[in-house]
Amino acid sequence: MSAVDLAETAARLPEAWSSRVLGMVGAACVKVLRMDELPVAAESHGDAEALLVLDGRLELEVDGMPVSVGAGELFMVPAGAAHTVRPGSRGTLVIVEWSVPVDDGLERSGGGH
Repeated sequence: MSAVDLAETAARLPEAWSSRVLGMVGAACVKVLRMDELPVAAESHGDAEALLVLDGRLELEVDGMPVSVGAGELFMVPAGAAHTVRPGSRGTLVIVEWSVPVDDGLERSGGGH
């Protein structure tokens, strides 16, 4: 496998918040996506999820509390925590979560990412 240009991969996605599966590490799915300024509906997962902002900023609300994650920062969403993307999020985001990718490599999990 060769190196993946994450910013280029995210830029080529058909729309914001439509993630591209990069690969699996055990049962964990590694995805990249492009954020836009629009909010995303609340969701929660049975397992924890890692959110790594490569560039830009991710504005979240986690269990009712605002969270701001900047470029180069990692935020761990606890299992079962309700979280939503607030307006103003932009840039490139890598997500690591327990997931099963679909055949075309695009992840379409409920909640938008």
